Amino acid sequence: MKPSAVNENHFIPAFFFSQLTWAVVGPFIAIMIRDLGYSTTLVGILLGIYEGAGILGPLAFGHLADRSGKYRLLLIVTCAIPALAAFPIALLIHPAVSALLIALFAFGFKTNASLLDAATTIQIGSEGNYGKIRVWGSISFVVGTLCLQWTPFFKPVSAVNIAFWITLVSTATIVPILALPLPGQKAGSQAEHQTEKHTGKIITLYFIVGFMLIFFSRFSMIAFNTYFPLYLTEEVKWNAVGFMFALGAATEIPFMFFSHVIIRRFGALPVLALSAIAVCVRLLLWAVFPIKAIIVAAQLLHSLCFGLYHPAAINFFSRVFPPEKRGFGMSLYLAFGMGLPALIGNIIGGAIVDSVGFRYLFAIYAAVSGVVVLVYFVLRKKAVEIPG
Repeated sequence: MKPSAVNENHFIPAFFFSQLTWAVVGPFIAIMIRDLGYSTTLVGILLGIYEGAGILGPLAFGHLADRSGKYRLLLIVTCAIPALAAFPIALLIHPAVSALLIALFAFGFKTNASLLDAATTIQIGSEGNYGKIRVWGSISFVVGTLCLQWTPFFKPVSAVNIAFWITLVSTATIVPILALPLPGQKAGSQAEHQTEKHTGKIITLYFIVGFMLIFFSRFSMIAFNTYFPLYLTEEVKWNAVGFMFALGAATEIPFMFFSHVIIRRFGALPVLALSAIAVCVRLLLWAVFPIKAIIVAAQLLHSLCFGLYHPAAINFFSRVFPPEKRGFGMSLYLAFGMGLPALIGNIIGGAIVDSVGFRYLFAIYAAVSGVVVLVYFVLRKKAVEIPG
């Protein structure tokens, strides 16, 4: 086995600080927008715009990164954009203005993750252990959400306070990005070309089945990524958003760390299917049992829902897209594998909640994951994995 192209530990600080920003935005973006005084339906539409901008940003920046190789500069820009947009979102309250500012915010914020993933997978090569690096992002997410849960200062219960934390952490993330070992070449390291294997074609049955699992799993995940915090605070009357997100992130840590071994043993598609099953079970438990103990128990399934899902998705796109197209490949994952299903899921989800409530939303979105798993089992023997 050939070693990684560079020392993987050099990427850990950037992932740690990057995920601190997600610790603020992930659990609290819906609460931030809700605090502006908008209805659940309008919140869903604005979150859909947030996800929609998260499609365009990664595609534009990913293409630019592939052409120029200037990952460091683009990573800094995508940290600066959310830092500059957060307070205007909290202070300038009008639906049209909010839509524009949220789109600008997402254009930068959503792009940063895909660029960091692309830069990392290019530099560490196919034998690099992405999960070992990304697990530090999970650790920072746990630390960040727990700090926000119990902080005596600037509690994240208002739009202004949430904007403060977004600005602080986004700005701080620029520091470790400056230290990343990025040579600035377009197609990655020489070791990357020597070790990675790719088929000449991208659109194969393997790609279609894998993308289907990623897309519809992400659609269903919107039920707990976006509407679960509102469910806790508005229906369960439980101010435990930070704690629940920290619990979920904590359970993903061991799975994230060992994901490299698991994916090499079973392949990306079976692992993605397992994640989809976990999403289905998790949402069904919330739909049927609105009890705090069951809610907590179901949250433990985040270990499979994301702890294995994300590394498997990164592995999948890394194998499909060669190094010289990796920036675009990772932006495609974030834009159409995460952003588009989230956009659709947010808009539909807001209407469902306003019409029939949170528990029906959980049940409907669980069914989507269940169906996609059934389709996978029908097609899995024909979807041959790319060798590597």
